[in-house]
Amino acid sequence: MARFYLEQIAALTIRIDELVQQLQLASRTDSFLRRLCTVPGVGPVTAGAIAAFAPDLRTFSNGRNFAAWLGLVPKQHSSGGKTRLGGMSRMGQEDIRKLLIVGAMSCIRWICRRGTNPDNWLGRLLARKPRMVAAVALANKMARAIWAMVVKQQDYRTA
Repeated sequence: MARFYLEQIAALTIRIDELVQQLQLASRTDSFLRRLCTVPGVGPVTAGAIAAFAPDLRTFSNGRNFAAWLGLVPKQHSSGGKTRLGGMSRMGQEDIRKLLIVGAMSCIRWICRRGTNPDNWLGRLLARKPRMVAAVALANKMARAIWAMVVKQQDYRTA
């Protein structure tokens, strides 16, 4: 019985390796995927998920709407002209949201190993907020940057 499971695991591992190679090849040849991979924290898997699951990004009027579609913006409890923001809504496209948060966490881990720089936005945020909160904020920022890059047909630019 154990041999049966090991053979299945070996067959699935071979299939996964083939799919990873196809995805890496596509991310090198396709201009849309290559453009998305220029964003720090976005790799071939995240770029492929955005290409596969997200509608045409030009249908969103701005980057905040795309981030809201992903579920990366806070809930609003506003009335009477007073804005009150709550926790993250977590409504929306779960797969891409999770991949963006994982990519943001990898950026944060890389920055923390190097030593945080309090001069930039992320360094200041990490100084006052937990890492996971900073990761969701960075994922929100990444989603907005992805929207702007796709709509303007430009590669990622640092500030």
